Amino acid sequence: MRSETTEKYLLLTFIICLGSSLVPLMGSALNLALPYINHDLRLDALTSGWIQTSYLLSTAIFQIPCSRIGDMVGRKKVFITGLCIFFVSAILCGFAASGTQLILYRSLMGVGSAMMFGTNIAILVAHVPSEKRGKILGINTAVVYFSLAVGPLLGGMMTQHLGWHSIFFLSAGISLFVIAGSARYIHENWRSTDQQHFDWVGSLLYAAALSCLIYGFSRLPHIPGIALILGGSLLLLVFSMYEKKQKQPVFNIRLFLDNRVFRMSTLSALINYSATFAIAFMLSLYLQYIRGLTPRDAGLIIVVQSVIQAIVSLRSGSLSDRKSPALLATCGMGLIFFGLVGLCFLTETTGYFYIGGILMLLGFGFGIFSSPNMNIIMSSVGKQDYGMASATTGTMRLTGQAFSMGIAMMAISLTVSGVELSPEVHTSLMKAIRITFFCCALLCLLGVYTSSIRNRRK
Repeated sequence: MRSETTEKYLLLTFIICLGSSLVPLMGSALNLALPYINHDLRLDALTSGWIQTSYLLSTAIFQIPCSRIGDMVGRKKVFITGLCIFFVSAILCGFAASGTQLILYRSLMGVGSAMMFGTNIAILVAHVPSEKRGKILGINTAVVYFSLAVGPLLGGMMTQHLGWHSIFFLSAGISLFVIAGSARYIHENWRSTDQQHFDWVGSLLYAAALSCLIYGFSRLPHIPGIALILGGSLLLLVFSMYEKKQKQPVFNIRLFLDNRVFRMSTLSALINYSATFAIAFMLSLYLQYIRGLTPRDAGLIIVVQSVIQAIVSLRSGSLSDRKSPALLATCGMGLIFFGLVGLCFLTETTGYFYIGGILMLLGFGFGIFSSPNMNIIMSSVGKQDYGMASATTGTMRLTGQAFSMGIAMMAISLTVSGVELSPEVHTSLMKAIRITFFCCALLCLLGVYTSSIRNRRK
């Protein structure tokens, strides 16, 4: 009986992990394909950044509402529906003939991802024994990092030999396999038994606030960007006050306000991704436009970080079941800070061994931070809040990634705005890269502080 139960949750873990690999695999592969996409679709620097940012913004906006819908109609239904939307949008992206089409289809893909990531960790944690939670979350994190490792190498080779469209078709094929596996192996369609209604007003306020913040950040330092950020902050305050008064809010704001461990851990995740997501994007531009490497060779260098992340996160997930996960996460954030400081000193002639060493340090820090931090978050709430905790963490991750791209786009706007990227603008691009890494390093230092002051898990 025990063997049968173990086999069930291992099969479910495999399906959830494979679904979790879709986005990092495609996202990291696209970083290497961007120069080819820019050339084929005639995109300038800022428009190119929106290929990634539109997806992140869409996913961040819809993730918490989709988690709430999952609690109402069933997490399995929402998860599989999200996979279907992801499949269709990946096909559409593969046939996109203009930058506008690609950005629109990427936004649609973000809706599907929001439905997947608003429910996947909740499904996984609800079916895994609590004493194995850290280990399983570590496996899931390792799969994500392994996908990040494979993505640049695979993306570089596919782009060079098959064209950038093939990346989307590959993602569509994997998602089709996950759809079949989910229908077969996710047996429980968990949902709340209470009579519920969907909070449309709260969802619209949340979407408007997040849109203003993320889009405004991409428009800095111009006046419209500052105005949008102020407006988004005001809407976020109104959203928080409104949600506190609702009996069935789209986001349980009291979970965030009353639970210090949950609050500081999710905030640490937000800062971590804000400080790190733009690394691969900027390094891809650096290695191809400034150093003149092919997508394949650039991928071989960038892959170092993700390989180390995958190896370390497997160990740190299991270790967080026995040691203080808060201490592990804080140490990981500290290593990332030192890695970002090292990237601030990149030049047009920096040695590849130096770059590889910095990427190894960053990978080690990522691996130590992610699994223990997720273990803290999911262990700080009750089973009835798994869906909300999972969606909140995902939203923090994606919002952080969008903010990180906002930092990169702001740096590009200050230096090479409106100019098609090419080796001829390498001096201005180098300035943008240094500005990005400097801002990210400052953010990461703040993350070390927020991670260190939370209460340790009981």
